[in-house]
Amino acid sequence: MTPETETRAVAVLAERRRGVTPWQDWVWQPVEVLEQAPDLAPWSVLRQDEGCTLYFAGLAEVALHPTDTDNYRHNLAAAAPRLWVVLRPVESAPGMALHCATVDAGEAHNYADSGNDLMEALPLPPGLAGWVADFCERHHKQRGFQKRRRDAKA
Repeated sequence: MTPETETRAVAVLAERRRGVTPWQDWVWQPVEVLEQAPDLAPWSVLRQDEGCTLYFAGLAEVALHPTDTDNYRHNLAAAAPRLWVVLRPVESAPGMALHCATVDAGEAHNYADSGNDLMEALPLPPGLAGWVADFCERHHKQRGFQKRRRDAKA
């Protein structure tokens, strides 16, 4: 991380439902991001209905880097700006761990390509969107295209 990198914690809510096939016991889905964290331990049960449990998954740190402002600006310019949340399967209860959250679509794409991670694009909360926009305003530099050249043969 550079000195210009900024971070902010967000609270993530995740839902676990019964699977609908014999091959899957549970279906997990991050469902909401909160700007204010409840005073609860990670993976505390918030609500339990028949076949469905809502958890406070914990806090994820969103990091903003000055070199990635192009990606942040594209996200903010979208009709519905997103925050991507990644859950990762673990052996311990309840079966998932909160891995990360990002506003960078490029970083999210890398997690989408990994095998077992579960990623969900959620609406970007307004306060977070303002923070990202302010960061871009302060750190964005227009970068021109640079064509790479091959090294000369020896």
